Amino acid sequence: MTASKAKVGRLVVCPTPIGNLADVTLRVLRELAEADVIACEDTRRTRQLLDRHDIDAGGRLLSLHEHNEAARARELRERIGAGAQVALVSDAGTPLVSDPGHELVQECLRAGLPVEVLPGPSAAVTALVASGLPAVRWRFVGFLPRKRGELTALLAQAQDTLVAYESPRRLGGTLALLAELDPGRPVAVCRELTKLHEEVARGSARELAGRFAGEVRGEVTLVVGATAGDAAEREGALAALRELVAAGARKRPAAAAVAKLTGVGANELYRELAGGDG
Repeated sequence: MTASKAKVGRLVVCPTPIGNLADVTLRVLRELAEADVIACEDTRRTRQLLDRHDIDAGGRLLSLHEHNEAARARELRERIGAGAQVALVSDAGTPLVSDPGHELVQECLRAGLPVEVLPGPSAAVTALVASGLPAVRWRFVGFLPRKRGELTALLAQAQDTLVAYESPRRLGGTLALLAELDPGRPVAVCRELTKLHEEVARGSARELAGRFAGEVRGEVTLVVGATAGDAAEREGALAALRELVAAGARKRPAAAAVAKLTGVGANELYRELAGGDG
């Protein structure tokens, strides 16, 4: 008689909807239905999602948030090591992206336990695409700093499209500061994404500072284009590259030459040129 094979546990990171409860993948629903434990930032929010898709919680929900993550991470690591299948979710979007879960993932990786990450919703990526701003190079900074000096330094140095979460209470002040630094800088305010009152407002920093000077409600993702100087520099470099290619130069060597002269990245120039050709 052969001995039964030991059950191998694993952690599955499951992105959940950022608003509309229909925005969840079939793989995530399957993992939530089959998990031994569902570690969630807020058990009430997760229960709403499970109820919407007819999945029985069955006493499997376990809270994991910023105040208890260290202890929960050790507990869940032990359970996974003993063979448990654990699904990790946050209130909305992809766990670890400005949400709890990092300590649990680290505990599992240090212990050599399997960690699987499923694709799914992210407010940062959704807002980036909706903004219409360049997405070749972009940076996500989480929640913006509250101190004016730190915020000024961050906004003034942005050479790529910047994506950030912002409190609706501070949005007006942040846009006003942006308008002080560079009134014509392109900005998009993405509010209540995928929800009933979704709004994507695009315009200059000056325009949006005026539009959102009053009370703002809902969850906000802010997308800020590169500073005007950086944007102009890249456009000039790209124009030079196009002229070289039109004159018969090969794309990659020409991009390397222009990058050396201007300081703009050769790979970035090549990608933008290739994107324009397509």
